Amino acid sequence: MNLHNPATDLPAANALPVSAPREAPGTPAQQAFRAAVEQVEGLRQRLREVRQEQAEARRRYWQQVGPAAATVVEARRALFGPLEEALLLDYFSRLEHRQIQEVIVGNARALQDRFGEDAEDILRKYAPRRRVEEADDAPASEAPTPTIDPNLPPHEQAAAHARTRRKSKAQKAEEAAAQQAREEQQRLLSNTKTLYRQLARLHHPDLARDPAAQQQKTALMQRITEAYETNDLYTLLQLLSEAGPTEATDDDVLARYTQALHQQTTELKQQLNALKFGENGFFGSTGKKREQEIRQLKRHLRAEAEYLAHVRQRMLEPEGLREVLRQLAAEGHETV
Repeated sequence: MNLHNPATDLPAANALPVSAPREAPGTPAQQAFRAAVEQVEGLRQRLREVRQEQAEARRRYWQQVGPAAATVVEARRALFGPLEEALLLDYFSRLEHRQIQEVIVGNARALQDRFGEDAEDILRKYAPRRRVEEADDAPASEAPTPTIDPNLPPHEQAAAHARTRRKSKAQKAEEAAAQQAREEQQRLLSNTKTLYRQLARLHHPDLARDPAAQQQKTALMQRITEAYETNDLYTLLQLLSEAGPTEATDDDVLARYTQALHQQTTELKQQLNALKFGENGFFGSTGKKREQEIRQLKRHLRAEAEYLAHVRQRMLEPEGLREVLRQLAAEGHETV
């Protein structure tokens, strides 16, 4: 009677055949390039997903908060009339005239910075001239105008422009250098003609003697031509990285593109973090906490609108406006 003994009948673990790990085909330069392309494509896909999520979150947010914010904007704009009329009266002292101008400027900045409203005409009229001239006379070459996401609501686009105007010279110089690096990278990543010539040299059908190989190269050359005509850089680079044995010059080209892709990876990560945690990010809180924040914000906006309506009513009379100015000065505020 033969009994099965697992300890002796089965082969030892070290006697089992172990399959050798498959190495990725191609040279190290090709492998590094493929990894860089994969990382960039993954980040780009994540960016698209985050933008879609934030667009929906932003839409829901402004759907709930928008009416209350519009009421505050209307109430703040209603303050300009009585304030500007007061400047024409001899009732107020020169000091009070300066206070009224400060209230006007502060109100305009609140509209611009908080709600993205265009208040440049008011600021140019009443803001201190030195600050306006500094913004106007800044050399245009210091920093390029940053691109504002056109998908943002108009009030958020205007707020982004306002933040840009307040940036220091050092920030603008730093952004100019970064922009120049991005432009050089884009020039490299948009140079499809060089890649097309290299691929044509490698895969042109006339170089093949065998009919089957010639047919294969003809189909491949069609892909190369289509990618070149549509400016599809990644397809051209992928075809170059998948080519057979490469020359040293081909590896050098891939190494330069890999370096550019690594820089693009860093920028994509920064964009992703800015979307999640930046000033316009909508990922600070979710669910019940987000709803609670929205309810609290709506309460604050309604209270602000009521306060502004009350202040405007007092400003309609000179003595009431003087009392408002005294109260602001006592509290250390320049504006309402």
